[in-house]
Amino acid sequence: MSKIKFLFLISVLVITFSVSLFLGPRIINPFELNGTDKEILLMIRLPRVIVATLMGMALGASGAVLQGILRNPLADPYILGISSGSALAATLGLLSGMYMFSNFSIPLTAFIGASIVSILVGLFGWKKGGLWPGRLLLAGIGLSFLFYAILMLIISISANEVTRRALLWIFGDLSIAEWSLIPYGFLFILAGLYICISRAKALNALMLGDDFAHSLGFSVHRERLLLFASVAIMTSASVSLGGTIGFIGLIIPHIVRFLAGADNKKLIPLSALCGGAFLCIADMIGRTIMSPAEIPSGIITAIIGSPYFLYLLRKKDVLST
Repeated sequence: MSKIKFLFLISVLVITFSVSLFLGPRIINPFELNGTDKEILLMIRLPRVIVATLMGMALGASGAVLQGILRNPLADPYILGISSGSALAATLGLLSGMYMFSNFSIPLTAFIGASIVSILVGLFGWKKGGLWPGRLLLAGIGLSFLFYAILMLIISISANEVTRRALLWIFGDLSIAEWSLIPYGFLFILAGLYICISRAKALNALMLGDDFAHSLGFSVHRERLLLFASVAIMTSASVSLGGTIGFIGLIIPHIVRFLAGADNKKLIPLSALCGGAFLCIADMIGRTIMSPAEIPSGIITAIIGSPYFLYLLRKKDVLST
C-alpha cells in the first residue's frame, strides 16, 4: 500500500470516529457546546465510541490472525467458542443478580468466562507438544455448540428481564460502555495487538505451511501458541467490554487483504483500524435509526456484513489471496 493510500485510509478512519462521536439521536455541534451537549459528549458518546473502536480493533486483528494460523478463510474470533463461553458466564452473572452490586461485575464475569473457554479450547487443541489447527477448530466448534445450547436453555426458563439483558449481551450491547471499563480493555487489547503484530513475520511463514516455517527457523508450535494467546486475550477483552459481535473478524480481514495484500505486517494493524471504524459506524446506525430505541450493534454488523461476505464468496481471487 502506497503512502498516499495509507494516509487517505487514516484520514477516513479519523473522520469516521468524529462522525460517530457527534452524530446520533441528538446531533452535537462541536463548535457550539452547551452544558447538556458536553455531558452527552463526555459521559455517554465518547466512552461508547472508544469502546466500539477498541472492540472493533480487537475483532478485526483477531480475525486476520485466526485466518492465518488456521489457514481457513472462513475463520472468525468467535468460531473458537470464546463468545459462547463469555455469553454464558455473563448470563449466569445476570441470573445471580451480580449486576445490582457493580456495573463492572458482568464485564468481569464475561472476561473470566471467555478466558476459561480459551484455555479449554487450547487444551483440546493441544497434541504432541503443540496446537494443531484442525483440533483447535473442531474443539472451538464443539464447545461453542455446547455453551450456546446451555445458554438457550437458561434463557428459555428465565424471567423476562434477565432474558432481555442476556439477549442484548449476546447481540452486542454498547450502551453499557463507561469510562471505568476502558483502561482494562485497552491494556488487554493493546497487549494482544503487540503480540500478534510482533509475530507477523512468523504468521506469514505459518500460512505457507509448517515445514516451510520450520525451515525458516521458526518454532511452529510456539508461534501458533503465542498467536492463539493473542487472539484469546483480545477476544475476551472485546466481549467483556460490550458483548458478542460477529462478522467483523470475518469480513474485515478479507476487505483489507483485497486492498493492501496478504502481508500480515500490514494486514493485522490495518484490519484493527478498519474493524474499529466499522463498529463505530454500526453503533452509530444502531442508536440512531430507530431512536429512542436502540438496535444492538451485533445485529447491524450482521445485516451489513452478511451480504458483502456472500459477495466475497463469489470472488475466488479475493479468498485465495
